[in-house]
Amino acid sequence: MRFAAQIRAARALLGWSQTQLAKAAEIGLATLQRIEQSKGVVKGNFATVLKIQNALEEAGIHFIDDEGHEIGVHLQPSKLERSGRE
Repeated sequence: MRFAAQIRAARALLGWSQTQLAKAAEIGLATLQRIEQSKGVVKGNFATVLKIQNALEEAGIHFIDDEGHEIGVHLQPSKLERSGRE
């Protein structure tokens, strides 16, 4: 399960705009905007959430989900160059 805050935080770590993430995930910009505006757990099509997660993980994001105790993201430093941010 992913939280909207995790997606926003991951995108910020990468320095990506919503347009860049939507393109990388191959989803519509309006869909991403709707997802990011929500609070709590992302609701919607599982395949869409998976596309977003995969795009972010490919760029070096690691999702933290400690069974409800902690949520967050971190960026693997080795992937900074690939994300376009140095």
